[in-house]
Amino acid sequence: MPTVTSHDGIPLFYEIHDYTDPWKNAPTLILQHGFGRSGRFWYNMIPYLSRFYKVLCPTLRGLGTHYDMPNPDQSITAENYIKDLITILDHLGLERVHYAGESLGGIIGMYLSGMHPKRVRTLSMFAAPLIISTATQQTFTCGFPTWQEALKTLGVKGWSDKVNSLTRFPPGTDPAMLEWFSQEMSKSKLEVVIAMSRLAGKVDPTPVLNQIEAPVLGLYPSQGGAITSNEQFTKLRTHIRNLKLVHLDTRYHMVQTMEPASCAKHVLYFCSEHDGTPCREA
Repeated sequence: MPTVTSHDGIPLFYEIHDYTDPWKNAPTLILQHGFGRSGRFWYNMIPYLSRFYKVLCPTLRGLGTHYDMPNPDQSITAENYIKDLITILDHLGLERVHYAGESLGGIIGMYLSGMHPKRVRTLSMFAAPLIISTATQQTFTCGFPTWQEALKTLGVKGWSDKVNSLTRFPPGTDPAMLEWFSQEMSKSKLEVVIAMSRLAGKVDPTPVLNQIEAPVLGLYPSQGGAITSNEQFTKLRTHIRNLKLVHLDTRYHMVQTMEPASCAKHVLYFCSEHDGTPCREA
C-alpha cells in the first residue's frame, strides 16, 4: 500500500483506484472514511465511481494494522488530520480535488474545505453531523459511564457490535456483513480508537463553515437519523452558502454502506455538474 510521511513522522497510508480512460486525465475524488474505520470500507462504492474519477482512499493516521502509533492522544487531532490530507495531496501533485466523507470523515471535509478552500472542488458528505452531540455520545457509552469506558471494556469489536444495532444498521441487516464490519474495525489498536473518540467528542467545524467556497452535497438519513439533529441542519443551511441536502429513505446512519449505488449516483452527478466530467456511459 502506498505511503507518505506526515509532517510529524507518521506514515500515512492511501490507495488509488483508477479505471478511467488514461488519455482523459480524469479528476480525483477523495473518499474519506469515518470513526475507527479505514479505506477498505469504501469497497462497495469504488466500482461505481472509479470509472469516471480517480478515487483516492486515505486511511486516517493510526488506524488499520500497519503500525503502532506512539502517543495517540497527542497525535490524533483535527489539525493533524487536515495536515495529513494536504501532505497526501502535495505528494501526489493534486492541486484541487473533489472530496466525499462519511460521518467523521465528513466533519474532516468541512474543516478541509473551510481551511483550504482552493484545494476542494466539491464537498460531499454522507450522514456527517456538525458535532457529535451529547445525546449521541451517551448512546455510544452502551450503558457504561463513558464512551471510552465502553471501548476499554468491550474492545473495538465488541463496541462496534453494539453500535451496529443502535445507530448504524436496521434490523434484518445481513449478519455476515455486520460481522465483517466489526472485524475490520477491530484491526485498529484500541488506544488509537479511544483517542479518536476523545477527539470526536469535541470537534466542531462551525467556525470555518462560512469560509467554504465549494458546492456542498449532504446525503442524510430521513429526519437526520440517529446522529444529526434538525438544529444542526439549520446551522449547515445558515453557514454554508451553496448547500444541497438530500434525505434518503432510512433512519440509520451508514447510508453509503446500505445504499452504495444511490449514494454513488448522487455524488457522480453532483461532481460532474460542477466540472463537466461525464458520469455515465450509454
